[in-house]
Amino acid sequence: MGTVTIGVSIAVPEPHGSRLQQLRAGFGDAAAHGIPTHVTLLPPTEVDDAELPAVEAHLSEVAAAGRPFPMRLSGTGTFRPLSPVVFVRIVEGAEDCTRLQKQVRDASGPVARELQFPYHPHVTVAHGIEEAALDRAFEDLADYEAEWPCTGFALYEQGADGVWRKLREFPFGSVVVPPQAGHADRGSVSAH
Repeated sequence: MGTVTIGVSIAVPEPHGSRLQQLRAGFGDAAAHGIPTHVTLLPPTEVDDAELPAVEAHLSEVAAAGRPFPMRLSGTGTFRPLSPVVFVRIVEGAEDCTRLQKQVRDASGPVARELQFPYHPHVTVAHGIEEAALDRAFEDLADYEAEWPCTGFALYEQGADGVWRKLREFPFGSVVVPPQAGHADRGSVSAH
């Protein structure tokens, strides 16, 4: 038996996911095409591959108890100088993401772990690239807006090639999505 590197995240749906992934690649982030656009719930975590059924059962329980919620992205933020990351901010749904990631990493579950940094839900659009490119990402996406109903999350595995691939989706137990607070689906980037 070997180990696998897994992650749990909320996918940013189309057309927003592909658009942000293309922009990330355009900023010079070489990892962009190997990482689907997402909000992390469990960062890369190494587990014994024999543990995957227990992980899936745990995630099924978390999802079954979950309820859909509105997600809205707006503008940019950064973790610099602590970490060379520029991200799109989550302005609606962040509390739900925080609650979910705690449930995923619960001490009683198979993927209990401490985080390197305090949890801050976000969508990475540039990581580990030159400062000028990080600045450009921060400025170019300052007016970015997108929203969608979050109806579940997924388990991903990182391949030997460094590419993250979806293993399974975990839809929430209810299909009723609360109404969003009167925001149009914009998903646009303004030109600077």
